[in-house]
Parts: sequence; C-alpha cells; structure tokens
Amino acid sequence: MKAVRVVSGRAVPLDRSDVDTDQIIPSDWLKQVERTGFEKGLFSEWRDDPDFVMNDERFAGANILIGGSNFGVGSSREHAVWAIQQGGFEAVISPRFGDIFRNNSTKNGLVPVVVSDELGQRLLAEVEANPALEITIDVERRLVEVPELGIAEPFPLDDATRERFLQGLDDIGLSLRHVDEIDAFESSRPAWMPASV
Repeated sequence: MKAVRVVSGRAVPLDRSDVDTDQIIPSDWLKQVERTGFEKGLFSEWRDDPDFVMNDERFAGANILIGGSNFGVGSSREHAVWAIQQGGFEAVISPRFGDIFRNNSTKNGLVPVVVSDELGQRLLAEVEANPALEITIDVERRLVEVPELGIAEPFPLDDATRERFLQGLDDIGLSLRHVDEIDAFESSRPAWMPASV
C-alpha cells in the first residue's frame, strides 16, 4: 500500500448512523474475482435515490467521507474498504467504527479518523452548508484540522498503525521487513523437514 502522511480535501457528509458493510457494498458484489471495480457498488442501493448525498454534484470529487456513529459495522468484508477507496476516498471520519472495518481500513491504507460525537455532528453540518470546506487529516501528527473554522483536534491512532500508514506497510510489507531473519531461519532448517512454500 502507499504511504499516507496527510490527507487534505473536501468531504461528503453521509449523515447516517449504523452504516453496515452490506450498505457500503451489497453482497452481490462479493462474487467478483478481481479486486477492482468495486466503486460501482459503493452504496449502490442508496444511489437509486436521486436525493442521496453522493448523487449531489456539490460533493463530486471529494476524497474524505464523514459518517455518523458506528460506521462500518456488520460483516468482515474487506470489499467495503476497497469500494470506499476505489470511490476516491482516502479517509473516513466518524465518532465510532466497527472494529473489523477499522482494522481492514488500516491494513489497506484507508485512514479511519475517530472524532467526538460533537465534532462529528459539527463537521457534517459545516460540510453540508459549505461543500468547498477543506479538511486536513495529518496522520503523522494525529490531528484533524479545518483551518477555516479554527478546528484542530487530535484523533486516536496507535503507534504501530501510525507507522504502518507513514511507511506504507501492509501485512506483507511488515513481514518483508524481516526477510533476512526469515532467510536465515530457512537456510538453517534441517534437510529432513518439509520444504516451506
């Protein structure tokens, strides 16, 4: 995955709570073999409604998604994260995330930003009122900023996850940091043991 230090841009205010992964990407989309094209399924059942926020041209091109509480609850499908990323989003802001969704996000380079309920509601309202509002998520400093509104609030991000983002390391990348030790272990394995694959 690519390194993420700062995400800056405009946002889409998805003012809905308890958004589950089936609403993010319906189960019909899980039959795909490829790991591409999921943006077409992103909130596809809601997109039939012309008044759905993602159909509003004022928010076209936004790269930050602001959701209500309990975003990404439900099943463990990694496809939900892929759909959001392929839909052009680099970060999601919410007062609470489903644990599995948050974990899948951090392993795929989508930044989950946890804010207070009050800040979450304020951001939803401010972006709805001003779609051009610029938001900055600084992963290195663990800070969400909206300079125009004087907002600079820290968000929780453990050291290991922060390092994963800053270095652009997925699970394979983390393993490859130990390639010398792995090679040394493999070369010292007794010949009678089965070969590793």
